[in-house]
Amino acid sequence: MPSDARPDASKHRRFATRALQIACCALLAAAGIWQARRQAPVIVQLPALHAVPVAALAATPSLAPGFETIEVIVRSNDTLDRIFRTFELSLADLANLRALEGVRRLLDRLMPGEQLRLIHREGSLVSLERDLSLTEKLQVQRDDQGFRADIVAKPVSIEPRVAHGVIESSLFESANAAGLQDVTVLQLAHIFGWDIDFVLDLRRGDEFDVSYERISQHGKYVQDGEILAARFVNQGHEYRAVRYKAADGSVGYYTPEGRSVEKAFLRAPLEFRRVSSRFSSGRYHPILNRVRAHKGVDYAAATGTPVQAAGAGRVRFRGQKGGYGNVLEIDHGGGIVTVYGHLSRFAAAARSGARVAQGATIGYVGMSGLATGPHLHYEYRLNGQYLDPQRVQLPDARPIDAALLANFQRQAAPLLAALHPQPAPALATR
Repeated sequence: MPSDARPDASKHRRFATRALQIACCALLAAAGIWQARRQAPVIVQLPALHAVPVAALAATPSLAPGFETIEVIVRSNDTLDRIFRTFELSLADLANLRALEGVRRLLDRLMPGEQLRLIHREGSLVSLERDLSLTEKLQVQRDDQGFRADIVAKPVSIEPRVAHGVIESSLFESANAAGLQDVTVLQLAHIFGWDIDFVLDLRRGDEFDVSYERISQHGKYVQDGEILAARFVNQGHEYRAVRYKAADGSVGYYTPEGRSVEKAFLRAPLEFRRVSSRFSSGRYHPILNRVRAHKGVDYAAATGTPVQAAGAGRVRFRGQKGGYGNVLEIDHGGGIVTVYGHLSRFAAAARSGARVAQGATIGYVGMSGLATGPHLHYEYRLNGQYLDPQRVQLPDARPIDAALLANFQRQAAPLLAALHPQPAPALATR
């Protein structure tokens, strides 16, 4: 080899040695990282499942090295099989889980938005937790014999609260300002919905008092619970209701006298936008161009809006009838018949002769027959006489059983007394 080539060869040897040193250092670093990752939870990005594994080892000292904790937020169409495959967890463990008595039904139907917590070691499942409700969770753990499943209580704290509000612009705004959540506002509207039309009857200055449960867990507010008692003053009339749970487990709301706040009929059988035409002895008909009696109430609503049976009864007519277009007539007994006109179509369950329950969907809003726009024409007849559905005194549902009345009144007294103002004598109580 020429002498002038020796320095280049020496240079190449030094370069190769340096490269080998760098490679060895990289391998040692990689080995260190691999060993470290075995000692701590793995951070996995999984947008399809919205899964966020939790670095919980430091917060859970009982976990041995090599154990990993993963929390998964379930999305639509997710299954445990998909989750196990995505995280490379043992499918044999999943099969053993689902074979446990009573566990399969608690795991097969996951709900979008819920959170699962899994602990595993190198893909072998150690434990799984799923919340079943606010107060219970399913806990599955591996022991020497395999997997063991338990339903574990999640303690909550329930304390009564009283909210008072005055209507300024809307029920929701006033109730939210008083500290009530939307779900409680809807419950309040349902309780008094048989007596008060919350779309048409509310006035500025109306007021309400609600005694309700406030639920906390681990010192943090979770949600509102049941309404225990309520008072609503609408246009000078006072309505009161109290919750009562009977010995058989049935729950209802009753007036202080023990009458059910529910009625045998709904005041309005659909969710409507506005009343487009009221009950009248003389109304100018926009299509016939003449004045004639309007023997019902027209509720404007979008085509396809579900229409409910105002009360339990039997469908006595289903079909087309003159200006009514597609119409249903329901016989409720006692001489009461309700009529639902201008429907776009009928519900399958509301066939002629069928019995329907109060609140069951019987058809859908349309503009069949003589109609200038989509709406429901609703009539209430008693012994053949047409009555104003918005003003007729609706029959009550069943009252408290006489044998339970004394027990009810003992329970109701402190709940009603907790409401903000005592009933004013000048108000007309209902």
